[in-house]
Amino acid sequence: MTFAATVLTLYPEMFPGPLGVSLAGRALCEGIWSLETVQIRDFATDKHRSVDDTPAGGGAGMVMRADVLASAVDDVLARRPDAPMLAMSPRGRPLDQALVRELAAGPGISILCGRFEGIDERLFEARPIIPVSIGDYILSGGETAAIVLLDACIRLLPGVMGAPSSGTDESFEAGLLEYPHYTRPQIWEGRTIPEVLRSGDHAKIAAWRSERAVDDTRLRRPDLIERHGGARRPPPSGARRDT
Repeated sequence: MTFAATVLTLYPEMFPGPLGVSLAGRALCEGIWSLETVQIRDFATDKHRSVDDTPAGGGAGMVMRADVLASAVDDVLARRPDAPMLAMSPRGRPLDQALVRELAAGPGISILCGRFEGIDERLFEARPIIPVSIGDYILSGGETAAIVLLDACIRLLPGVMGAPSSGTDESFEAGLLEYPHYTRPQIWEGRTIPEVLRSGDHAKIAAWRSERAVDDTRLRRPDLIERHGGARRPPPSGARRDT
């Protein structure tokens, strides 16, 4: 089954963008996933193809109109009722790996990309749209955020990554940051690859990686430790900490 992505945007020329190269690009060419863009202005009703207006109550900027967006959303929902409709918004649910896996396991997604000051809130009240945020910062529009979301989903689709296990031992998959990586040369600018990684003892290596994942997460992202109850990720079966 092909994972189908539909993006509602004022700038369809931004797609596929980075999604047209590397793993996602190859998968697109191979038909593992498909991409459709919908120009929101095509649903405007005036000669200027207006999609926005001044904010109610005053203030800077412009707000995307609910009536125009609803027409675009309704068109997509009628054609793709099985795909969840998301909207990239700083007011949305934070994107995490659990949500990515949930979306990647489905038939695909439709994504509404906001611009200007935001979207008329009545659209979210009247249509089944799930707002999603990729972080606590502001972008010029939802298109870049949509590319991030799609990239996270596409890499999990069967056949996209070379090894099926490639995506299971990475940051956030187990609620922690990933352990650090090393490769040749063994000594670089006086810095040496940790001895345990050169030992050939797979149990010790697994234990070291598990320990570093916990320690680095506690140091760099203590919020993740707190979110997961402070529990340590148990080492793989048979592994013991290398002292």
